Amino acid sequence: MTPARTTFAISAAAILLATAAQAGDIKLPSQITWTAYGTTSTGYQQSVAIGNVLKQKYGTQLNIKTGKNDVARMLPLRARKADFCACGIAFYFAQEGAFMFGKKTWGPQPISLAFASIGGAGIGLAVAKDTGVTSYSDLKGKRVAWVRGAPALNQNATSFLAYGGLTWSDVKKVEFGGYKDSINGIINGQVDAGISSTISPHAKRIEASPRGLIYPQMDHTDKTAWARMNAVAPWAQPHKATVGATMNADNPWSGSGYFYPALVTNNDMSEETVYGLVKAMDQSYGDFKGSAPGVDGWHKDRQNFQWVVPWHPGAIKYWKEIGKWSDAAQAHNDKLLQRQSVLAAAWTAYKAKPEGDFEAGWMKARAAALKKAGMPVIFN
Repeated sequence: MTPARTTFAISAAAILLATAAQAGDIKLPSQITWTAYGTTSTGYQQSVAIGNVLKQKYGTQLNIKTGKNDVARMLPLRARKADFCACGIAFYFAQEGAFMFGKKTWGPQPISLAFASIGGAGIGLAVAKDTGVTSYSDLKGKRVAWVRGAPALNQNATSFLAYGGLTWSDVKKVEFGGYKDSINGIINGQVDAGISSTISPHAKRIEASPRGLIYPQMDHTDKTAWARMNAVAPWAQPHKATVGATMNADNPWSGSGYFYPALVTNNDMSEETVYGLVKAMDQSYGDFKGSAPGVDGWHKDRQNFQWVVPWHPGAIKYWKEIGKWSDAAQAHNDKLLQRQSVLAAAWTAYKAKPEGDFEAGWMKARAAALKKAGMPVIFN
């Protein structure tokens, strides 16, 4: 062997040993399964990007199961046929036992957060520019879309009205059978505003239409307006959106956003697995950064440790190790776990003596239990 080849062989061996040592610091099962939105969604694309890195660096195969709706994505998690769910905000409804998760076959779910992503996109009430609306309070008397069977969309829409000091009684509710129909309704002049992610291709359609598009700016310092909004949608966070229709890095939208996807798991999930996955994702961030739309949102500095669901003990262990966890975060986490206990006890008691209309009776029992514990009801 020539000296040059010897040097190359030694260097290659050193790299392999360094990689093996790095992987050896992280213990992961040979396979991890999580659920996600459909194959065209940014959540799925981000999952694939992360999965590729987990396979290359740690030898862990990430199996991604897609689900057409929120129940389909949560069902494998509850059945322990999936380890995680790369979910939208409907996972919060699952924790709360609300809407589709208030049915007899569901109830409040004991779930927790492992990691989450918030990229450059935001979510807001997309408003036709030709309405002259410049703030959400200007929507009074305007036509606002309500999508049948879509509580996540409608709860978000309600929260933006609340930010503007309005309720549905202050606007003209126009019902649609689906999300795309509501967007078409804006373009066709049937309605003036509807909920939309800034990155949605449908937002671009509104922008390109003769009506035009505006996402009214939101004042991040207006605590009163945000308190009204968070009373309806506690998951909403002030966010500078730079990606999507009408906005870019030089012209951001001072608006709202929340984690998507949020990687949630069952509370009884292995602490070692959650710890290993969070550590692997954090330490491999540079390897998947920029590889899929929105994937840059999986950064440790973008995490919110005082959000709407508790963090899993395995994740907390890692956040503590790198100095991200605080006493305030722990106190907040303890309150959220207490909330889950209150909901679980209320569900057990109600199922023992249900009312004729099961879901309506449960929502009353749920509200009574939360009020008794001094906790916000959120969903009335």
